[in-house]
Amino acid sequence: MKEKKLLTKAEFQVMHILWNLPTRGAFTGDILAKYPDPKPAYTTLATFLKILTNKGFVKSIKVGTMLYFTPVVQQEEYTENYLSNVKDVFFGGSFMSLISFFTKREKLSDQEIDELVDLIKQSKE
Repeated sequence: MKEKKLLTKAEFQVMHILWNLPTRGAFTGDILAKYPDPKPAYTTLATFLKILTNKGFVKSIKVGTMLYFTPVVQQEEYTENYLSNVKDVFFGGSFMSLISFFTKREKLSDQEIDELVDLIKQSKE
């Protein structure tokens, strides 16, 4: 992702469905079928898909009279961008501030602390 673009909650829900489909793509009706209740109107979903296309998150291929949508931005790429934005906006770009914030608020078990220490050690290697 060249430009840092964030998804709205509704857009993220559509992307989450697309990212988790085995085919990594679908027609509007197929996406709608995967929505939890209450489902949006078909036209509302079509609008979300148009916005996502304009933002560069999905692309569409015309198949007959229908559009088949596939993600252009992968979930890992978006997650990295999103978390980087959180780090920059809320923690002044400091990874240590971000980690400190969560370690103070989470009730980490001894095992989780050991795993975190191991991850840090591995990153030094």
